[in-house]
Amino acid sequence: MIKKILFSISFLLISCNSNVESESEWINLFDGSSTSGWLARDGSNLHSGWKIIDGTLTLRKEGTEEDEKIDIIYGAEMFDNFELYLEWKIPPGGNSGIFYHLQESGGGSPEYQIIDDINYDSIHGISLTPLQKTASDYGMYAADPKMKILNPVGQWNSSKIIFSEENVEYWLNGNKVLSFTPWSDEWYEKKNNSMWRDNKDYGEFKTGYIGFQDYGNDLSFRNIKIKKL
Repeated sequence: MIKKILFSISFLLISCNSNVESESEWINLFDGSSTSGWLARDGSNLHSGWKIIDGTLTLRKEGTEEDEKIDIIYGAEMFDNFELYLEWKIPPGGNSGIFYHLQESGGGSPEYQIIDDINYDSIHGISLTPLQKTASDYGMYAADPKMKILNPVGQWNSSKIIFSEENVEYWLNGNKVLSFTPWSDEWYEKKNNSMWRDNKDYGEFKTGYIGFQDYGNDLSFRNIKIKKL
């Protein structure tokens, strides 16, 4: 009996230590109280539309003098192989995206698409293709519609990107919706037959910044964290 109790205590201690170590691996890119580290893509300060509202990193377009679409980056550090987790919310007809391996100087970077799959067509008069819908690798790989659970606009969705040179995974609300191998023969075939065919830099950078797309509408992000792999 005593041996069983000691074994149970040892198991619990090991489990607790593992959880602490697992949590300590995460880097918070936004703590809910400060925009420290976040910049405009060109390295300048965030424009006035970006605010902290109820602990979220939020873009409010209405009432600002800066109507230009300016993507933002977490400029404090570049990442190569990583696991990124965040939660996001968009308005009806909203559009945005999560960039990674992004460079200040330009060049194409992969994008995890964020968009209002349901209402975008009717609001903007544009028919979205599968390569343009939420959780797709924009212009390259479509998310599996059978695996997608997309919450309605105005509600929070969670996204996860796991990147390594061997495999990339896109997740939406706890479901893996896409997987591909970067720089594989298939990847280059898709690139050379896509909208990116004339952009020699697209997807070629193996490190870079995490960024969000400003597409001219309101946005909200929270619980933004990353783990180096």
